[in-house]
Amino acid sequence: MTINLKDRVAVVTGASRGIGYFTALELAKAGAHVVACARTVGGLEELDDAIKAVGGSATLVPFDLADMAAIDKLGGAINERWGKLDIMVANAGVLGTISPIGHVEAKVFEKVMNINVNATWRLIRTLEPLLIKSDAGRALILSSSAAHKCKPFWGPYSASKAAVEALARTWAGETQRLPLRILCVDPGATRTAMRAQAMPGEDPETVPHPSEVAAKLLPLLGPDQTETGKLYIVRENKIADYRLPE
Repeated sequence: MTINLKDRVAVVTGASRGIGYFTALELAKAGAHVVACARTVGGLEELDDAIKAVGGSATLVPFDLADMAAIDKLGGAINERWGKLDIMVANAGVLGTISPIGHVEAKVFEKVMNINVNATWRLIRTLEPLLIKSDAGRALILSSSAAHKCKPFWGPYSASKAAVEALARTWAGETQRLPLRILCVDPGATRTAMRAQAMPGEDPETVPHPSEVAAKLLPLLGPDQTETGKLYIVRENKIADYRLPE
């Protein structure tokens, strides 16, 4: 299916590598102008080169999601330049440590919650007015199976992903009468730096490359996508609906 995103503006966080990088590239290939956000300037510059190579365009916004004031300013800057936003992909996140809950350092727990939850809420707050101005605003928030499995030793990460799913579903309920559509997606096992940190003994060639995952996320961001408040998982080479309880 061909997705036409010409003249649409998309924000992607964590765009310097992994799923964020390749989702930004897919959006650019489809015609969207990508506002690429990440800490790593070098990774953003590589993304910019890749986007230009496919005939796309991007605006690079290097900042740390721990900088809440910078997130708050993002909406104003986008409004001043484009007057609206069509797509938001909240992808950036951190793992923290794999450890018994009682052994997790306070600063580690607080960082996971700050980057994964607080920053996502700040993005929602600053970008919602712009997404509402779009005729087909689309928001995608990256989650994880950790939110439901709650495996031992994954406490901070699991809790943070459960929290962002709750934010997304609440937001979807509040905006269901508007053209804005909001989804969560669990990308499944993916060959990323975070996956390598969590599974150091795993052969990375046994899990999908982030470019494969990003290609499957693109249809969730197009104007023809009409679902809201749903959680999807990338499974067996396709997107599947989790069918969460109402």
